[in-house]
Amino acid sequence: MTLSQLTTIVAEPWDDWELIDSGGGQKWERYGPVTVVRPEPQAMWQPALDQWLPDATFVPGSDEEGGGRWVRHSDVPQDWPLQRGAVRFHASLTPFRHLGFFPDMAPQWDWMRERSADADVLNLFGYTGVGTLQLSDAGARMVHVDASKKSVEQGKANALLSGITDRPIRWIVDDATKFTAREVRRGRRYDGILLDPPKFGRGPEGEVWRLEENLAPLLADCRRLLDRNSRFLVLTVYAVRMSALAIGELVKQTLGDLGGTVETGEMAVREEARGLLLPTAIFARWSRS
Repeated sequence: MTLSQLTTIVAEPWDDWELIDSGGGQKWERYGPVTVVRPEPQAMWQPALDQWLPDATFVPGSDEEGGGRWVRHSDVPQDWPLQRGAVRFHASLTPFRHLGFFPDMAPQWDWMRERSADADVLNLFGYTGVGTLQLSDAGARMVHVDASKKSVEQGKANALLSGITDRPIRWIVDDATKFTAREVRRGRRYDGILLDPPKFGRGPEGEVWRLEENLAPLLADCRRLLDRNSRFLVLTVYAVRMSALAIGELVKQTLGDLGGTVETGEMAVREEARGLLLPTAIFARWSRS
């Protein structure tokens, strides 16, 4: 197995989303008809535009644990529909400072879609299901797992909005680690796996997830669900002090006996105002070719 040189994957604007401008530790984005300003520590430069006029601004909490609140400057609805390709989904001002999905995942969705026709795919930490629906639309049979019942219900609502409730999707509320271990014991296999784990989280029964401690064992179980006929694994990591080289080597060492290629690097979004790239996450992904 080979490990590629560091790669940057760039999310370009689409009809219902764009990064308008960034700088001064913030970013100004458009989600359909709504524009928002959110904190962005990596935007260390000055904004390109003299004035930002968002519909809402997220004001972070004063402690290191996060938190914060949205300040509305106009009448923002509780939720509103967005679309990418054939998939429709809801956006909303969540308490977690994002809007219910991660637009920088778009290039990863497209890459997996190319490998998802007639495939059995497991989406761990699947959140509100936008990635699940993107791959389902490409012909995958999906197993969507998230510890939050509310997120899974939102995924079902997004499937209804997209008109694809008849597709083969299993919506499961469970701890990702426990579910994956059970799938290993059941002798299950998958053609593809998507992992988008948080830095810290809790399962439905209070199970504690810490990325630095739990990622390697979970990835080892994911390897047991893949075989030489499998097609891909995608791992994305946000908001941690971790090197792309480190997670690339972890994936390479864990999946090394399967052959194929591991790519690793950074994910970024392109700013409309001047075309610069704003980094968002690190990733590693394995494929047969």
